[in-house]
Amino acid sequence: MSLFSIIIPVYNKGNHIQNTISSVLNQTNQDFEIIVVNDGSTDHSLDVIKSINDKRIKLFTIENKGVSHARNFGLTKASSEFIAFLDADDYWFPNHLETFLMLYNKFPNCGLYATAYTCKIGDLEIASEYYKIPKTPNWMGIVNNYFESSTINGIAWTSAVMIPKHIFSSIGNFDEAITLGAGEDTDLWMRIALKHSVAFSNTVTAYYMLDADNRITNSNTNLRHFLNLDQYEDEAKHNDSLKKYLDINRYAIAIQYKLVGNNKKASEYIKKLDFNNLNKKQRFLLYLNTPLLKLFMNLKVFLRNKGMFLSSFN
Repeated sequence: MSLFSIIIPVYNKGNHIQNTISSVLNQTNQDFEIIVVNDGSTDHSLDVIKSINDKRIKLFTIENKGVSHARNFGLTKASSEFIAFLDADDYWFPNHLETFLMLYNKFPNCGLYATAYTCKIGDLEIASEYYKIPKTPNWMGIVNNYFESSTINGIAWTSAVMIPKHIFSSIGNFDEAITLGAGEDTDLWMRIALKHSVAFSNTVTAYYMLDADNRITNSNTNLRHFLNLDQYEDEAKHNDSLKKYLDINRYAIAIQYKLVGNNKKASEYIKKLDFNNLNKKQRFLLYLNTPLLKLFMNLKVFLRNKGMFLSSFN
């Protein structure tokens, strides 16, 4: 039995899947199986996957039911104790699995293991920033407060986490009611973090490829079914950092709805948040109407293309 089961859901990623799988095959730790779940792709993804000759690749083709269903299907096929996820357009550095093994050996009783990642858009690389996480090179440790440390960039990101398989038995899998990448991963990390310790390495081991084709987060906001943040409100009454984290996520969803002119849905999220949990930039953006908000977002993209990265989360 392999040490790691790597689950890669694929939907129309023919232009990226070769590079993604190659990044797995180039790992310094070679003790893994790769479970590729072809989620009903209609492009040349399947041909590319079949052209890769490695006996550790297990390919399954299923009816298209979304990324949560594909990942959950992959979990049923996983034989290893350590589960790692990799989206079909992202990229692992060679030290990715090796870093997870070191993290686990140092902190064997956690429910979630995560490493730092860098966002990549063309040749532009944007380093992730984590609140109250030491910047000492190659730091590893238990995250003191997962929700507080995830208010700038999330401690956990799907292509840079490892979860012991037994955790899913008590926590559950990805919520398939959340559609089109509208927070199914965030929801799972929250459930784990509320029950288990989270270990983190600030060593960057992955690229989050933001300019890839057919990204699910580019889907029509009005067609997406977002995670249910309200289900955590009882817990948040006794957890200020969780409440702030929920409100920051409400802010982010409200902004997405405002950008598509759906002020009714945006207001549903805005009325539930405490503005004291938002910074000045976030409060300012929420007050803008749709045309002005789009203008600011276009300015952000323009400056980003010039090498200047602006964020409302710091």
